[in-house]
Amino acid sequence: MTTFSPLREPAAVPTPPTGWPIGVYGSYAEAQRAVEYLAGHDFPVEDVTIVGVEPMVVERVTARLTWKRVLAGGAASGAWSGLFLGLLLGLFSNRPLVALMSAGLVTGVFVGLASAAVGYAVVRGQRDFATTTQLVARRYDVLCEPRHAERGRDLLAELAVAGPPRPGEQGHLEANAAGGDRGLRPSLP
Repeated sequence: MTTFSPLREPAAVPTPPTGWPIGVYGSYAEAQRAVEYLAGHDFPVEDVTIVGVEPMVVERVTARLTWKRVLAGGAASGAWSGLFLGLLLGLFSNRPLVALMSAGLVTGVFVGLASAAVGYAVVRGQRDFATTTQLVARRYDVLCEPRHAERGRDLLAELAVAGPPRPGEQGHLEANAAGGDRGLRPSLP
């Protein structure tokens, strides 16, 4: 259920992006660098949108799971949770804080060990590895409202000629004195 409030703007309904493509990049970092370059040249970046095209879910395997690794992770997670719970109880109790935190730590370790062991035993043999999941796109289009698209394309063409950022370069982007046509290349439609 939605509640109307005169002090809040209504939530935006998801809509497809609009605008003309002024650059196409292989990574989000490159597209972000392009927008930073535009911003550094007084370009109205509020008219710019970065669109991830052809999204895909990438699951990267980070480690092989063993009983030792699973139980160590469960104990560590439980220890932190127990310490936090002991600290919270200590704020509202007349008992010594150290005693409550110690009890929370010990209890947390045992609960963490037990929950990790049960969880791993259930999936043992089906999934013996840990992963991280990322949502990435095959390419990133930089779109701009038509009234500024030509200027945006021209600026991004300058960026392509300037080349990649030098090591340690941050913030405002300057043209590489060596020139060349390495680095980011916007695709000009």
